Amino acid sequence: MRDFLGNIGSAAGLLLAGVCRLFGLGVRILAVSVQGSPTKRGARREAFVRQMVLCGFDSLPIICLVACSMGMVLALQGAYQLKQFGAVMYTGSLVSVSVARELGPLMASIVIAGRIGARMAAELGTMKVQEEVDALTTMGIDPVRFLVVPRCLALCVMLPCLVIVTDAVAILGGFVIGVMSVGINPDLYLAKSFDALVLKDIYTGLAKSFLFALLIGLVSCHQGLSVQGGADEVGRATTQAVVTSIVLIIVVDCLATAIFYYALPT
Repeated sequence: MRDFLGNIGSAAGLLLAGVCRLFGLGVRILAVSVQGSPTKRGARREAFVRQMVLCGFDSLPIICLVACSMGMVLALQGAYQLKQFGAVMYTGSLVSVSVARELGPLMASIVIAGRIGARMAAELGTMKVQEEVDALTTMGIDPVRFLVVPRCLALCVMLPCLVIVTDAVAILGGFVIGVMSVGINPDLYLAKSFDALVLKDIYTGLAKSFLFALLIGLVSCHQGLSVQGGADEVGRATTQAVVTSIVLIIVVDCLATAIFYYALPT
């Protein structure tokens, strides 16, 4: 029993230490961002633009594939259940509200955590192993400004944009299934889809995507800069960055949903 409690205490201590380190990195990023634009004073404009293209444009194919599949599955499953109550016409409402509130931000963030978060952790981890980060420090260049800020800001800018694309493509996928497979009138499907949506559903989804982007950037960059060792440590940091990001995304999504839909007025 004593060993069990000791293990719980050790795990809680490690968790608290990790949260403190993430908070410290976030404070440094905020301080650097306030002091000046990431395109000045050491951080290259090209790096920021390249990260935006990598996070946004290059991620569009897989985002669209996941979103379209998600919308189709939601429409099929929703129509199957709603048919029992004679409410098949509300399939579009189910798809649009579910995607805008929860599934759009959540699925897009998980995909980006696996694709971009892993890449960030691997890149920074390799730079740390090859002592490139130490070389930047020796030259008087702040690694946080030069490496971390462009990546985090690019994520914070592009992930909400990807969530908008995810919502639109998922609703389109549900529309295709609802019209071609279920047999709902196209005009009726679109009317029910957009009548059910309110502005709160959209802006809360975008707000959550911004939080998720910040989490992915902080966790991935922190894991990459914390690498000490060789290739094995880079792989471990990459895996841990993805797993930690996904877990935190789900936890923060639960908390944010409770705040937006219970604490804030409609």
